[in-house]
Amino acid sequence: MLSDPLFIVAAIACLGVLVILMIGIGGFARGGDFNRKHANRLMRWRIYAQFGAVVLILIFVLVRRMA
Repeated sequence: MLSDPLFIVAAIACLGVLVILMIGIGGFARGGDFNRKHANRLMRWRIYAQFGAVVLILIFVLVRRMA
């Protein structure tokens, strides 16, 4: 499974979601100007990235089930 490129791409997408989420939570915890400017944008990016990660995971499961 670790040698499957689709698994690696899906894992990287999940890590990307985690990074965006951590930046958003860090900005929320700190507050201030950064949070006011970027909080909604970061959460939108997280939703888009999360959607992409879920689609990649579903494609991976479908491909693995067919093989």
